[in-house]
Amino acid sequence: MKKLRVIAFTVLCGLAFVSCKKENAADKINTENVAVAAERDANSNKFPVMTFDKTEHDFGNLKQGDVAETIFSFKNTGEKPLVIVGIKGSCGCTVPNDWPREAIAPGASGKFSVKFNSRGKKNITTQTITVTANTEKGKEIVKIKAMVEVPVGAVTAKTRAIKQPAVISTKQL
Repeated sequence: MKKLRVIAFTVLCGLAFVSCKKENAADKINTENVAVAAERDANSNKFPVMTFDKTEHDFGNLKQGDVAETIFSFKNTGEKPLVIVGIKGSCGCTVPNDWPREAIAPGASGKFSVKFNSRGKKNITTQTITVTANTEKGKEIVKIKAMVEVPVGAVTAKTRAIKQPAVISTKQL
């Protein structure tokens, strides 16, 4: 019985080796496809590039509660059209507006505004604005900063908590 199994296994292995017709893999490649793939790969590194006139804006000194606005201008210095998907501030105090909703051709320029509300802020404040676009990185970052001065005697959330007297209920005594 063992001999029969060994013989059957040997015959199957022999048939498997004989039935496999080896083909050269290079013969299966279509030269047209190679040319198309090479062109695609050469163009894959061409992205739109957002080149900003400034990547950070300093509002200087602001009084707490002031609203300030600046404009960020940019140029598409890449080789493909630039599409801005969205722009978002790092918190609700920083609101971007008026960015181009249509594609920006290579060599063309665009701009967007950013409003900063200093209410509730104090000292040096830095906020980031994230531009989501079809650039190579996918996200471009610009920043704003300001020195927010709190007027003397102003009531902030922290001072309000400190100045309020503790309430003691007579039920607790």
